[in-house]
Amino acid sequence: MPTLTKLYSMKEAALHNTPDDCWIVVDGKIYDVTKYLEDHPGGADVLLEVTGKDGTEEFEDAGHSKDAKKLMQDYFIGELDLDETPDIPEMEVFRKEQDMDFGSKLVAYAAQYWALPVAAVGISAVVAILYARRK
Repeated sequence: MPTLTKLYSMKEAALHNTPDDCWIVVDGKIYDVTKYLEDHPGGADVLLEVTGKDGTEEFEDAGHSKDAKKLMQDYFIGELDLDETPDIPEMEVFRKEQDMDFGSKLVAYAAQYWALPVAAVGISAVVAILYARRK
């Protein structure tokens, strides 16, 4: 059964970039290495340099041992949210209003709502025929 881990965005991980609160991202996993800064063999500066970005390349280039990779699990806090959707601004739709005189509007609405004029003419024709038969 898969384990559930907390997902963090890169933006959120980048906020933790001080010696008092330091998170790093390696291979899509996020580690809180705040308590490890002083014990890191390469020094705290090495870890602080990779906060706010993916430090996978720097980690691999340093040639860490298997023991170092095991030690990382103690500081694991979550995974990078790879399906993070960027903030897309909402589009505003503007409709150009055209100035139309009454006649143009009437024709436009008649074309759009053709059933009303047809019904009016049809009813008028029926009433006229019935009135003519009475006389």
